[in-house]
Amino acid sequence: MRVAILSDIHGNVHALECCLYDLASRGGADVIVAAGDLCLDGPRPKEVLKRLRTSGARCLRGNTDRMVGEGDLAQLDPEDARGVAWVRERIGGEWTRWLAELPFSIAFGDGEDGLLICHANPKNDDGHVWPDAYDDTLEQCFDGVSQRTIAFGHLHLPYVRVWRGRTLVNVASAGLPKDGDPRAHYALLTQRSGGWEVQSRRVAFDVEKVARQLRKSGIPDLEKRLATLHRHRYAQLGPPGAVIP
Repeated sequence: MRVAILSDIHGNVHALECCLYDLASRGGADVIVAAGDLCLDGPRPKEVLKRLRTSGARCLRGNTDRMVGEGDLAQLDPEDARGVAWVRERIGGEWTRWLAELPFSIAFGDGEDGLLICHANPKNDDGHVWPDAYDDTLEQCFDGVSQRTIAFGHLHLPYVRVWRGRTLVNVASAGLPKDGDPRAHYALLTQRSGGWEVQSRRVAFDVEKVARQLRKSGIPDLEKRLATLHRHRYAQLGPPGAVIP
């Protein structure tokens, strides 16, 4: 079995199309999984959802999908509330309900040789798992999970880490990279005897095209979103040239 995993598309249908084209050029996959954070923060939220549907992707609910699907605007941070309201207006009630009903995780096999896919970690949808996370953090996130291979996103920083016999795969972001590389990222996992082979895929997309789409979209907090797109790097990673752990 070959599983393509994209996560954190964040309304960037152009980058999604580039990733799907790259996947097709490599022979495709038996299953495509979109691991959450599908449409908030980008210029084309509805187009992303429609494209995932036409691709046959199986979709998970990320923290921003939960916010769009069922969040109380009065209880959200004002900036989040503005973004959620804007997305809801553009995708409509049917897609909003669809987001709310997405599953938390998808598993391919229940035993050690299986694969578990979730958004942030197996316990919640908003806890980042950094590549240098301490053992106690990883114990809280992954203890009790039967599968030895766990793939997730949420943190827009791709890595593979082997920890206590488990393979932790961060597939990062297929729409809003934040690791210092402006290219989108997704992962291909192929089932082998006794485990899963991981291939990391970087895919270039036209950043300025997305910036133009943002400017025309009417999205709130435009300048901050443009800065995030162009910086493509978490502030806590330091300036460009600094070593990412």
